[in-house]
Formats: sequence, C-alpha cells, structure tokens
Amino acid sequence: MTPVVLLDHFLNFLAPALWLALLLPLAGRFFLKKRVLRPGFWVQAAVNLAVNLLVLVVGLWSFGRDGKMATYAGMTLACATSQWLMLRDWRD
Repeated sequence: MTPVVLLDHFLNFLAPALWLALLLPLAGRFFLKKRVLRPGFWVQAAVNLAVNLLVLVVGLWSFGRDGKMATYAGMTLACATSQWLMLRDWRD
C-alpha cells in the first residue's frame, strides 16, 4: 500500500467523525439561540471528535472492519451524549 493510498484510507475513516464533530456544535448554535454555549465551539468540536474517533476505533476493533451502521449509530449516540454533557448546567 502506497503512502497516498494509506492517507486516503485514513481520511475516509476520519471523515464521518470530523463532520459530526463539526456539525453538532454548529447545530447547537442555531437551535439554542437564547442559551450561552460553553465551552466554545472549537472545544466542543475537539471533544466530539475525540469521542467519535474512540467509537470508530472500538467499532473497527470489534467488527474487524469499518463502515458498519452499528458503529455509526454508536458514534452518533456517543457524540450526542458528550455534547449534552458539555452544555449541561452543572449548578442545578
């Protein structure tokens, strides 16, 4: 496998995690207009990306291949949970 092909495979593995990590905080800015969003956009995106990559690696390890819908469903659920925890007001 050449380095270009390896890079292509890695970027295609990373793409769903990256898109979900960027789109979820962006959607929060549109749907939660009256709420102060903290932490900032880039912190939320970085945490979501780390969670997504962890789920993708676990899915790759457990199923033996990537691209399984169960892995993507787990990634969506884990990312939504991390986003909810980041935006939760812990003073309650």
